[in-house]
Amino acid sequence: MKRLFSFPARRLLFASLACALLMLSGCNRRHRVLEVAYVSAPQAALRDQVAAIYNRVGNVKNGERVQIIDRDRRFARVRTASGIEGWIEQRYLVDQKTYDALQKLTQEHQNDPVQAPGVLRNDTNMHVTPGRDSEHLYQLASGAKVAILERGTAEKQLPGGAPAVKPALAKAGKAAAGPALEDWWLVRDAQGRVGWVLSRMVDVDVPLDIAQYAEGQRFVAFFVLDEVQDAEKKVPQYLCVLTDPHDGLPFDFDQVRVFTWNVRKHRYETAYREHGLNGVLPVTLTHEDFDKEGNLPVFILRVRDDAGNITERKYKLNTPIVRRVLAPGEVVTHARKKQR
Repeated sequence: MKRLFSFPARRLLFASLACALLMLSGCNRRHRVLEVAYVSAPQAALRDQVAAIYNRVGNVKNGERVQIIDRDRRFARVRTASGIEGWIEQRYLVDQKTYDALQKLTQEHQNDPVQAPGVLRNDTNMHVTPGRDSEHLYQLASGAKVAILERGTAEKQLPGGAPAVKPALAKAGKAAAGPALEDWWLVRDAQGRVGWVLSRMVDVDVPLDIAQYAEGQRFVAFFVLDEVQDAEKKVPQYLCVLTDPHDGLPFDFDQVRVFTWNVRKHRYETAYREHGLNGVLPVTLTHEDFDKEGNLPVFILRVRDDAGNITERKYKLNTPIVRRVLAPGEVVTHARKKQR
């Protein structure tokens, strides 16, 4: 039987196949994607090489999606959506899991009622959960406005990483002293993204007209119940919930005040106040029809009892009087209030 290929021809064929396989392997290496990541730094440069001296081949911004195509110690080689490739420090990247967790937070809380507007004191990271060590992706700029949705707490960490001890108990030398806690806010930014930020980085944007009545307490949330006409302007009347200015308290708020506008004296007055609440956010507002009284603003407070159960308390404002609205069979508990 006659051979189809001579020995030299077979060698040439095998060499050609080997070259083709090497080229295919090289193409696969060039185009392979190890994983998808997102930029957590405000901005970062892409390098042409991992070396002390390098050229900048591009920039990536906070939240930008990139493909990781290679790694070298603390650096990753990435490809941007526009096709630019370069090296970036891996500490500036977070994984798909972190991105998905923040997306889930946004979906779960997209319809949550706003408890108060806030303004950031400094550049601040949005975390997946309360805690400085938790994963974060987006960074909000100083002065950015956010909507406050919930309160959370996390252990306060010392610079060395150990949990801080509550000062009062530590001074007393009690062995049962627990770790000190710090407050966190769940916020929604102007782009609709939701995440946790350290509460001390956020100023609750309370109107100056009522901020002066804080009496040393901290405004947690406030709401416009309705407006009254005073001459040629309308003036809002406010519901406010407050607490002592300390982190780590076992409740979100323990005081409620309603400020109504005295049209004759042109000033705010305290129409209602209540203390000693084990209040839980969110507070909700609505309107209801009360026959002869008409359609009135209503607010609902969520309060936790000694057994840990959360119940709702409904109140109505018929200016300047605030009253509890009891459900059938409900018995009013004693409340310390002040009307004037």
